[in-house]
Amino acid sequence: MSYVDSSLIQDEQVVFRTRLHLIIFFIPIVLLAISVCLFVYTVPVAAESVLAAAVLWFLVKYVDYASSEFAVTNKRVIIKVGVLRRRTVEMLNTKVEAVSVNQGILGRILGYGNIVVTGTGGTNEPFNGISSPLEFRRAVQAHSS
Repeated sequence: MSYVDSSLIQDEQVVFRTRLHLIIFFIPIVLLAISVCLFVYTVPVAAESVLAAAVLWFLVKYVDYASSEFAVTNKRVIIKVGVLRRRTVEMLNTKVEAVSVNQGILGRILGYGNIVVTGTGGTNEPFNGISSPLEFRRAVQAHSS
């Protein structure tokens, strides 16, 4: 059971859910491509080193991907990232002052970006590389009354 589902309170329903965007796997894929090219051009020692780096980097990013949850319910914003060092944000929708979205050109094209959830009292909670950040912001705005 996901963290979001296990932390729902009575009469609370998830209205929007997203994850980290697959762009976080870009560098491991590039390293894998470099490794394949090195194997093709017969540089096996370098290829093995680059392949090891690609696999290790992929595993780290996969753990990040699998352990991150972003949800908006009819009552709260619930965000959880990390495994060994877990970071959670659970903020009542009425306590959310703003959700800032930062997207570059590639982020707008591919549908990912960074968000900063600002709560009353000035608390800023930044999260990078999430999928559908504008929809996340819209869901928060629609349920923060």
